[in-house]
Amino acid sequence: MNRINDLGRKYNLFPLVSQGDYYPPAVINAEGVFLFDDKGKEYIDLSSQFVNVNLGHGNKRIVSAAEKQLETLPYIGSKFASAPVSELASVISCEAAPEMKGKVFFTLGGADANENALKIAKSYTGRYKIFSSYSSYHGSTYGAGNLTGESRRFSTEPGIPGFIKFFYPEYFREKEYFPDERIYSQYCIKKLEEQIINENPGTIAALFIETVIGSNGVIVPPEGYLKGVRALCTKYGIVMVCDEVMTGFFRTGSWFAYQNAGVNPDIVTFSKGVTCSYLPLGGVLVSGKIAEHFNSNPFPCTLTNGAHPVSCAAGLAAVKEYKRLEIENKVKKTAPLMADKLKKLKEKYISAGPVRSMGLLGVLELVKDRNNTPINSGADVPSKIMTDIMNMFYKYGLSTYHTRNMISVSPPLIITEEELDEAFVRIEKVLQEADSKYCV
Repeated sequence: MNRINDLGRKYNLFPLVSQGDYYPPAVINAEGVFLFDDKGKEYIDLSSQFVNVNLGHGNKRIVSAAEKQLETLPYIGSKFASAPVSELASVISCEAAPEMKGKVFFTLGGADANENALKIAKSYTGRYKIFSSYSSYHGSTYGAGNLTGESRRFSTEPGIPGFIKFFYPEYFREKEYFPDERIYSQYCIKKLEEQIINENPGTIAALFIETVIGSNGVIVPPEGYLKGVRALCTKYGIVMVCDEVMTGFFRTGSWFAYQNAGVNPDIVTFSKGVTCSYLPLGGVLVSGKIAEHFNSNPFPCTLTNGAHPVSCAAGLAAVKEYKRLEIENKVKKTAPLMADKLKKLKEKYISAGPVRSMGLLGVLELVKDRNNTPINSGADVPSKIMTDIMNMFYKYGLSTYHTRNMISVSPPLIITEEELDEAFVRIEKVLQEADSKYCV
C-alpha cells in the first residue's frame, strides 16, 4: 500500500462497492489504450473506463484545445454565446444528427442530461408520467435514479410519483418461445401499448429508452422494436427520448445508435464520448418541433456550469478527432473481430457464458456450468466471487468493470488489432483461473 491508496481509502468514497475490502490500483499515467500504476504495471483499458474514453487516453489535440480555451475564455455563463459552445452545438445538430433538425442544451454529464430531458418533456407536453424500462440505467441523481429500472434505483425509493416501468425485450432469453424475431418484437410492442392505454396516454409525457441497453448487458432491441416504439409515441403524443449516453459517438458504429435502427427520436441525451470525459460534458438534443415550442415558451433548464466553454472546446476537438482518425470506419472494421473473439471464449471456457456485442460495446457473462448458471449465484451477496475475479483482471493487466456477473468488453475505439489480440490473451488467463476455481 502507498500514500495514494492510503489517502484514497481514508478520505474517498469509491462508487458502488463496499469500502472495507476495496483496494484499487493507484493509476498515475495513461496513454492510448493503456493505464500505468505507481509500480509501473501496465493495464489494458478493456472497458474504456465507464465506456467513455472512446478516443483513448492522452490525446494531445483534445488537451491542447482545452488549454487554449483556458487561456482565452475559461468561463462564461450559458446565457452568452461563445465560440466553442456555438460551434459544438452546430456540429452535433448538423453533422451528427441532421435528421433531428434541432438544438442542443449542454449539461455536465449523462445523469443531468436525463434530468433536464425530463423537465423539457414535461414542459413541452404538459403531462407528468414517464415510462422507462426495468433493464435501464439512466444515472444516479434523484430524477435519473427514478428513471433507472434496475436495482440502483432502490436507494431513491419511495420514488417520485408518475415513473412507470416496462419490460425491455430480451430476445436472446426468449428465443425458444418466439422463433421469429419480428413476431417477438410485435408481441412486445403490443404489450407496451396495452400498458400505455392502462396508464392513460393523455398523462404520459415521455418514454425513455436506452437505444441499446448498456451497463445492464448490451441488450440490442429485436428487429423492428424501436420503430414500433416510435409509432406508439407518435400515436399517443408521447415524447420519445433515446438515452445515448453510452452508445453515442460511434460506440456502435454510427454517431448515435438510434441511427442504426432508422428511427427519429424527439430527444437524444448524450455525454461520455462527446469529450471522451477529458472534461465533464453532456447534452440534450431536441427535435426542431420541440425547439420551436420554446421560441414562445420559457425554456425550463439552467446550470451554472452547463455549456462550459472549456468542456465544449474539448468536445469540439474530440469531434474533429473522430473524423481525422476515421473512427466510424475503424469501428466497423474492428467490431466483427471482437465479436468473433467473444464467441470463441464461450466455446473454450466453462466460465465464459453468453456474449453480446454491437460495435465495440460488448459484454461477457461469467457462469459456473454449461447451463449458464451465473458464477455468483446463490448466497454470495455481496459477491466475493466477483471481487476475486475482478482482482484476477487486475492481476493479468486488465482494467474493466462488472454488473452482477457481466464483464464489460468495450475498449477504446482506437484499439489496434494487435492490442485487441493481447487483450483477449489476458482475458483467457482470467477465464482459465476462473474455470479451475469456480466451475463444475
